[in-house]
Amino acid sequence: RTQVEHSTAPSTTLDRATMAPPNPEEPSAKRPASPSAGSKASHNSSPSKRARGSSVGSLGYGDHHGGGAEALRLAGPDNKTKQYDDGVLRKRTQVETDVLAREKAAHELADALPKEISTIPTIDLFLPEALKDAVFVGHLVTDLDSVGGAIGAAALYNGKAALASEINSETAFALEEWGVAKPPTIEEVLKENPDAKICLVDHQQTSQMNPAINPDNVVGVIDHHALQSKTIVTDRPIYIDIRPWGSMSTIISHTFLTHHKRPSVGVAGMLLCAILSDTLNLQGPTTTEWDRLMVATLSEIAAVDDIQFLASQQFKAKSKELAGLSAHGLVNGDQKCFSFATETFTGDVGFAVVETTDDAVIIDRLDELLPEIVACKKEKNLSVLFVAVVNIVELKGTLLLCGPSELSMAKAAFPDCKVNDAHTMMDLGSRVSRKKDYIPEITKAVKAGWKRPVKRGVSVVDMEALGKLEVDPTDYQRITRRGSALAVKVGEHFTVDDDSIVDEENCI
Repeated sequence: RTQVEHSTAPSTTLDRATMAPPNPEEPSAKRPASPSAGSKASHNSSPSKRARGSSVGSLGYGDHHGGGAEALRLAGPDNKTKQYDDGVLRKRTQVETDVLAREKAAHELADALPKEISTIPTIDLFLPEALKDAVFVGHLVTDLDSVGGAIGAAALYNGKAALASEINSETAFALEEWGVAKPPTIEEVLKENPDAKICLVDHQQTSQMNPAINPDNVVGVIDHHALQSKTIVTDRPIYIDIRPWGSMSTIISHTFLTHHKRPSVGVAGMLLCAILSDTLNLQGPTTTEWDRLMVATLSEIAAVDDIQFLASQQFKAKSKELAGLSAHGLVNGDQKCFSFATETFTGDVGFAVVETTDDAVIIDRLDELLPEIVACKKEKNLSVLFVAVVNIVELKGTLLLCGPSELSMAKAAFPDCKVNDAHTMMDLGSRVSRKKDYIPEITKAVKAGWKRPVKRGVSVVDMEALGKLEVDPTDYQRITRRGSALAVKVGEHFTVDDDSIVDEENCI
């Protein structure tokens, strides 16, 4: 396999051997003429309602401007705004600015690929033999990066994509948008072929792996997360591709290019949506130059003219589902567990993230969410359980605190952040990434000597008092807890006692 350097530092030229990203500050070459670029007479009175342009090849490579064609068509007088017939000037979004800064490199990369989607023997020589005919599957509580990346990897390595769990509304939107069939579940695949080779994508922890998977059959890992607790252990060497990028789908996209292989429009579109999802529309703190360049390049391949509209429609689909989820669904929807063992603290810390375009809708349900966080914490035998509500439009985070341990750890990890009077919420400001903003700070606090406080509140209850979970027979994803002793009565509010002292053995 060709060695590829995974530096995130931009270079001033495009290296065909390593596909190094160009300097976004370097002036772009003269843009290909667009029929209405700069023409105010042709401007619409409202933004385009269609993200994708004409089919690939009908306009010629480069006409999509890395996904920024619509932004150019509506360019204002200073080339930093979009102007409509009603006279309204709107600033270009970050994703529009990013793709336009990389349109020249994106055009070069897309144009250098074979025009036909085919398997070339010389290319296959450089693909790892272990991954051929493998099943590519993401993590439990699967997201768009897991599914899109699995679909892309299956196309790249001539394998098969599978689902670790049911897809969310954002993933369903992407599959429909790009006309891609929903992959089968991993259980269905293994029923037909119990000894199938497995490549884990977007994860490498056994706690996130579907239990139907036999670890002995794992032949590869493609991921972008840190190697932490419960990383899979194998008896033999396996294929590993882990890079510190914003999305696992960025890795797959980059590998398509370095192996001179053109993804189909559907695969390119799925990879594009997956990168936008994991990087919060290229605005999240984990975003790298590689992510920005791959978004622009995939937009060229998939004939996307309006990258901003595609991203907004995608996130709209995602936030719709979150608003309608039960408290149990929100707390467990995107939850990961991290194990620690120091001289002062040994235990598991759970951290769930709820991403939405309207965080007020979620926070208004605080008295419903906090008891469910406590119940989930006890059921999973966690020492600490956090839920962060992230506004993906305003890029701000709020941490929900269900007990004294959460309050103490949050104060240790984020000492400059304010807590409300009830000690149930912490304003995290612009911190929005679990991988980059949350877990590293919690890890630092634990390693610095944090230990659980000898305190207790309403959270110490018997398991029997937590009630029972009921599944909506018309919608199996809607799970509601009934009969919990922790449920807050009408007119009352959940609070965390920051003062009472009890025996540490009973403290949760």
